[in-house]
Amino acid sequence: MAEITRKWYKEMSVYQIWTRSLCDSNGDGIGDLPGVYSKLDYIQSLGVDGIWFSPIYPTPNADYGYDISDYKNINPEFGTLDDFKKILDSAHKRGMKVFMDLVVNHTSDEHEWFKESMKSKDNPYHDYYFWRDGKKKGGKKPPNNWLSIFEGKAWEYNKDLDQYYLHVFAKKQPDLNMDNPKVREEVKSIMRFWLDMGVDGFREDVITFISKKEGLPNGFPIPIACGIEHYKHGPHLEEYLDEFRQVLNEYDCFAVGEGPMTSLKDAVNFCSEGPGQKLDMLISFDHMNADCFMADWIKIPFSLRKLKKTFDRWQTQMYGKGWNSLYIENHDHARIIERYGNINYRVESAKMLATMYMLQCGTPFIYQGQEIGMTNLKFDSINEYKDVMTFNNFRLFKMLGFNEERFLKLSAKVNRENARTPVQWNSSKNAGFTTADEPWFKINPNYTEINVEAAEKDENSILNYYRKLIKFRKENEIVIYGNFKQYYKNSGKLFVYERNYKGQKLLVINSFSDKIVKFNAPDGYDMSKGELVISNYPVRGQINNCFELRPYESRVYLFK
Repeated sequence: MAEITRKWYKEMSVYQIWTRSLCDSNGDGIGDLPGVYSKLDYIQSLGVDGIWFSPIYPTPNADYGYDISDYKNINPEFGTLDDFKKILDSAHKRGMKVFMDLVVNHTSDEHEWFKESMKSKDNPYHDYYFWRDGKKKGGKKPPNNWLSIFEGKAWEYNKDLDQYYLHVFAKKQPDLNMDNPKVREEVKSIMRFWLDMGVDGFREDVITFISKKEGLPNGFPIPIACGIEHYKHGPHLEEYLDEFRQVLNEYDCFAVGEGPMTSLKDAVNFCSEGPGQKLDMLISFDHMNADCFMADWIKIPFSLRKLKKTFDRWQTQMYGKGWNSLYIENHDHARIIERYGNINYRVESAKMLATMYMLQCGTPFIYQGQEIGMTNLKFDSINEYKDVMTFNNFRLFKMLGFNEERFLKLSAKVNRENARTPVQWNSSKNAGFTTADEPWFKINPNYTEINVEAAEKDENSILNYYRKLIKFRKENEIVIYGNFKQYYKNSGKLFVYERNYKGQKLLVINSFSDKIVKFNAPDGYDMSKGELVISNYPVRGQINNCFELRPYESRVYLFK
């Protein structure tokens, strides 16, 4: 068995906060930092060891915080730096780490750097971004054929400069030119600002996009993200990650990088421990493609075999080399129950999915509301949405022949805005999220049944099940450091795997079926010798090597 290096970040469970939708303290309908502070007791009660803030910097909200206008301050909608420091100090006193989102592939077009860059071609900040002359007669054609991921063409024309700037996301998110050493120094200054304050590390947004191929050549003609092959792992990416790592190494902190379309081979390279390590963990999207093709919006039927194959690859090939980040929900994906589970078995499938991912090898991340089984929200009109990505997809799907009704039906299943509805705290008006007449975003009407207050009163709730899982992980090193072996790989109904560490074995059994499924113990197992330590249904009587699993049943046995 490979030797696993012990690190504090490997033993954590992390709670992700999307501040705008967590809790509103001042009645303006928008979640804020004092609201977060008021919920620290609750977050601590989950047993988590850290909290990760999605961006809380000043922003014009073109992409709800991922378009930053000032990296060293707090969004006034959310509060002040003093409010943040209060949370930081209180979290540390509770034994919890605090992580920030580091978004440096792009800024807001309202950032001072970009405002300066627009003043003239010889302005010192002009080269902070990708400004290029147009092509063809009169320079009226964009510099290349790239398309943005969020909003039309990847180039926006500025008539005063008679040049275009690059934005691989929204128009108001111009890409930083990381090839400019001054930009990299700015990034390091940002990192040190927060680390010196006491922040414990970063989640680095689309960090694998920060290096673009020299010359910015045309991309392969596809209807969205054309050109991505020239920046999803650019020529200087590893060099720049090494440079940023030198700053991280000055502190006792960690960095998890978001890497869309990053291969497992690259993840092992980035995260392998020792000299040359670039990241501590990578956020992969592979396991989120079990019901879609490449992107959430291109739906295909859910495939358990595809999901298992992905987890198996990442678990076995990262083990002993790097470290996995584990998640099934975050701010960029629809709620998981209606994707990989079953809304008709909401409680059972939510618990099963939690067991399935949290007992693998890696650091688990729990997204706000996930722990009470929040679900997706259906809208009656496209105008009820808020997100630039939604409107871009609406434009694309209209070109494919979708009318609004058909688009809304698809959107209800896949839209990332499903994860951004306000957290449901209780059954009072606006789910206890705000005292305002209208919250910033629509609240799911099922808040009267699905809310924290109700879950607290039910010992068998999803919430209390998450607490049990987190506690069990914390108390059993086999869950943290054990290796991974999958059984019944070809089953379309069962996901069964073993964790093995220092003479102990953990057998994790998960049914992905709404029917009764027969389970036969893997060769070499005597189930009567195992201790049932976790289950999402009551289990009574003698345990034999063959038994029936109920819909979305999950059982975990420990063998000593």
